[in-house]
Amino acid sequence: MQINSTAAHADAAAYLAALAFAERRALHSFFDQHVIEDQPGHYVTIDEGDYDALPMTLIDQVVHTVPGRMSDEY
Repeated sequence: MQINSTAAHADAAAYLAALAFAERRALHSFFDQHVIEDQPGHYVTIDEGDYDALPMTLIDQVVHTVPGRMSDEY
């Protein structure tokens, strides 16, 4: 028997949406894209280039990182 939780599905959907956004954004960025959980079940994507150095409060909330895919090496 499997019990499906609506909250768990909403949490997974929010995470997957933020992850998809980070992957799309990483294709056109030199900087890593971080998926952070700023509230339980609420995920946002930040670009490492938007910050000089990520504050420890943000580093502690990173749940996934997508490396930037642009390269200036030829």
